Amino acid sequence: MTFSLLRTCIMSSIKKIFIIFSFLIAAIFSAKGHVQNEISIIKNNFHKIYIDNKPDDFGLMKILNENQPGYDAGDRVIVEIQQRVPYSYNKIENYLKNMKENGEWTDINYYDKNRSGWEARIHAERIYELVVAFLKKDSKHYKSQQLEDAIHRAMKFWFDSKLVSLNWWYNQIGPQRTFGTAFILFQDYMSEDEVNKAVEVLSTSKFGMTGQNKVWLAANVMMRAILQGDINLVKQAREEIVSEITLGNKEGIKDDWCFHQHGPQQQFGNYGLAYIYTMSLLSGVLADTSMAFNDTQLDIISSLIEKGYQWIIWDGKMDINALGRQLFVSAPIHKALGAAFAASDLGGDDKKCKDIASEFLQNCFTDNNNLTGVYHFWQSDYTICRRKSWMTSLKMASPRVLGAECMNGDNLKGYYMADGAMYLYKNNNEYLDIFPLWDWRKLPGITCYDDNAPMPLLKNAYYPGNSEDFVGGLTDGNNGISTMCINRDGLTAHKTYIFDDDMILCLGSGINSDSTLNVTTSVEQCWAKEDFKILGKSKKVSENTYKAKELKVLHNNTGYVLWNNNGTYTVMKNHSKGNINEIMQMQKDREVEGDLFTLYINHGIAPNNESYCYAIIPEADENTLNDFKTSDIKVVENNKSVQAVWLKEKNICWASVTEPSEIKVGKNNHIKFETTGLYKIYFKGNKIEVSCCDPTQELESFSVTINKRTISGKLPEGKLKGTSVKTIN
Repeated sequence: MTFSLLRTCIMSSIKKIFIIFSFLIAAIFSAKGHVQNEISIIKNNFHKIYIDNKPDDFGLMKILNENQPGYDAGDRVIVEIQQRVPYSYNKIENYLKNMKENGEWTDINYYDKNRSGWEARIHAERIYELVVAFLKKDSKHYKSQQLEDAIHRAMKFWFDSKLVSLNWWYNQIGPQRTFGTAFILFQDYMSEDEVNKAVEVLSTSKFGMTGQNKVWLAANVMMRAILQGDINLVKQAREEIVSEITLGNKEGIKDDWCFHQHGPQQQFGNYGLAYIYTMSLLSGVLADTSMAFNDTQLDIISSLIEKGYQWIIWDGKMDINALGRQLFVSAPIHKALGAAFAASDLGGDDKKCKDIASEFLQNCFTDNNNLTGVYHFWQSDYTICRRKSWMTSLKMASPRVLGAECMNGDNLKGYYMADGAMYLYKNNNEYLDIFPLWDWRKLPGITCYDDNAPMPLLKNAYYPGNSEDFVGGLTDGNNGISTMCINRDGLTAHKTYIFDDDMILCLGSGINSDSTLNVTTSVEQCWAKEDFKILGKSKKVSENTYKAKELKVLHNNTGYVLWNNNGTYTVMKNHSKGNINEIMQMQKDREVEGDLFTLYINHGIAPNNESYCYAIIPEADENTLNDFKTSDIKVVENNKSVQAVWLKEKNICWASVTEPSEIKVGKNNHIKFETTGLYKIYFKGNKIEVSCCDPTQELESFSVTINKRTISGKLPEGKLKGTSVKTIN
């Protein structure tokens, strides 16, 4: 090889190496630029969400301004709703006035020992408010040097004091969630040392746990990663978060479109609400990046809103049976608002999300409600019945489903909340903020001991459990039947609720007790809107106590008809007083009083196979109540083996069968139930339509013989256990 040829080869190789090296350098800088771009987009999204004035297409801010939550609720979503309240010059000035030179506020108890509503968390919330006031262009404090100095002092106080709560949640999730947002928004004004200390504050949040706790922790890790510019950690946090956008886990979204946390426990208003609210915000935070939620993930979250939350909110307030342990002042209003903000923010401009949000807000926040029917959450022992002008809800419990919880000073009197509690909503103020005044042994719908002793606390924080597993519901979409066999604390009862077009029929049987206490079944306990009226013939046994073959009571345009009962009835308008702090320790002492309407059935001391029967007509006046004929509702059987009702005008028999039984309905229809279950039997001309479900969720099939025709079918399996099948013969 000549020297010239050798030089040419060498130069060619050097050129190739240079080109490859140039590509590598370009790739490195491109990747770095891409990383910085993704982080910048996320930071801009934070600014859009928390600083910019977003369109309020659904008028939610008006509702919020008229119902501001205040700061003693403590619930995470309510805290974040409070942060949406518009900027107030006077409030910011007051914060500045009450701040010491060291950044401490004079009106915050930093040594608070409460496990719920830990007061020191307010320090983080105020820093967030100061940051928003500092960055909002329409704020009188925009880029104010005084405000910037105050933010630095307040942050330094927290960094230096290293406050610790007795509740792990506040040490790992709550304040960190608030601080993370504030730090990201304010990062351009923070020193390197401040950013490092901010990262240290957020470092108490680590990946782990399940359900919404897992989402909260991962979101906090994500915010720390954003401060650090660590895109890989941001992506890892994102994967942790979206791993909870799925159905059928032990905790999280269930197959019945309910949400469970702390075991098999319905948590629509607590952890579930935090889930949809957080996911909605995160869908905006990650928008326009490679980490944005995909269509499948958005579909699951929006479906939870559509198929779950849409059922449980009426006239802008969340059902009491969905609130969980958080029964603070105005909880139904603010939790409903939380769901509304989540629905309206989810998915940005995604058309499907917007359509679901519009439908949800129409049905749950306006008079134009088009969602009607009966829906039973079969994995949650929870039934909803919606009509055009009213809604009722029923909460039960079984060995499969925990009914309630009491922890951190929350829900101190909720021992009986899942014993068949049934609430009726029309204008939806029937029970608003009634909790301090209630007799908690007479929650509407429950059968319970009548006792003046202090309420028992839920053992080990959770509902101690109903030992009977015959608990469930069957619906044809429009109407339905739910049942609960209850066995708790020496008291047993078979309770059945039938949801018809314009009434709710309630049956009880097999009521037994081994106690010397009187036993009652509560029909209603709500705010007294007016004096009640008793129609028809009745005998007044004593003050507020009546005996009648058929008692008709009218209150607030709702009719109550009670018949076929051996006991007496108590009907009264009673004045009550109470303190919300006795229900929720996070709330400051607040005495309230008012008049209640109370109606219940007395079963006597140590009842032996007692029963009851009553109907509630949500839309009634004196004429309709006088015209209401109990003879149109044939209670065929009401014993511990079978509770069956024949609606002769509709040719329908509803039955709750706990033991194989035989009954006769109508003139000549003989029905033999070979298997237990809930049944709807519809005589449709020459056809017989049978719907059945197994409340125990143990049977594989059902069988019933009607007029010598045996009708049987295979019951649902797997995740659909507890739902119904329909057979036409």
